[in-house]
Amino acid sequence: MTSSSIEVRALSKRFGAFTAVDAVSFDVRRGDIFGFLGANGAGKSTTIRMLCGLLEPTSGTALVAGHDIRRSPEKVKRSIGYMSQKFSLYEDLTVEENIRFFGGVYNMAAPDLASRLRWVLEMAGLRGREHSLTRNLSQGWKQRLALGCAVLHEPGILFLDEPTGGVDPVSRRAFWDLINRLSEDGVTVFVTTHYLDEAESCNDIRLIHAGRIVGAGSPSALKASTIRNPILEVECGRTVEAMDLLRREPWVRDVSIFGVNLHVGVVEEAEGRRRLAARLEQAGIPLRRIDRIVPSLEDVFLRRIEDSDKEAGR
Repeated sequence: MTSSSIEVRALSKRFGAFTAVDAVSFDVRRGDIFGFLGANGAGKSTTIRMLCGLLEPTSGTALVAGHDIRRSPEKVKRSIGYMSQKFSLYEDLTVEENIRFFGGVYNMAAPDLASRLRWVLEMAGLRGREHSLTRNLSQGWKQRLALGCAVLHEPGILFLDEPTGGVDPVSRRAFWDLINRLSEDGVTVFVTTHYLDEAESCNDIRLIHAGRIVGAGSPSALKASTIRNPILEVECGRTVEAMDLLRREPWVRDVSIFGVNLHVGVVEEAEGRRRLAARLEQAGIPLRRIDRIVPSLEDVFLRRIEDSDKEAGR
């Protein structure tokens, strides 16, 4: 038996002259939390819809739970759980009615559904709210209820498409605790997101930009292979002006805004500090501090995008 739950080979999707997904290939190991990361419009949702048997590829293929997504899309659908960006819930049904509805969709036997219904209520923290209308739940509770409905039939593979969009940080953290528990139980979790901090919880990652894979590996491996030069965090005045100024300096590897500060890649730390301070002083921009930092996945993603765009001539 293969160690991969998902095998993707040169998968592409074109809409007329526009290529949304451009020959992507990757494997997802059984039981992993696999992160598919990219900005809005990068091709994440198109890819996940093809893998779920909801959208036919233009070319290439993939196996999901051993089923070919082109030849056997219905078998794929029966083998997976899927949670879309909109949580896939019926707002005018109660919590229990939503769970029972999805149990019917999955053709679950009554005893199994009764057991899993209790499990979902406990997992989602909705015990005592069985008869509440779903529309009256907070976004965090809706999110956990949707997750419970997606895994009601105990699938081996779970697809989550931007599951934490519009959810507060506390609910996001609680949701990721549930994802980790599912992974520990052997469920393969494929999650698309543009929240790069969430990717730190993934075993394996693919960075997608303009429909192409631009980075692959674990969070630590991506950082080690992408960012080899020192990264300095610079707190200064007139941040945007400072960024534009530093971008024109040949000794600056790259520069981007993170919050109210700058992350500046330099060739050598000591010389970079000296030149940064001198250049900002020359421009009359007040400098508050310069600290070396450990690169983040956002640093990695921005570097990979920059390199990809240079190669493509964009």
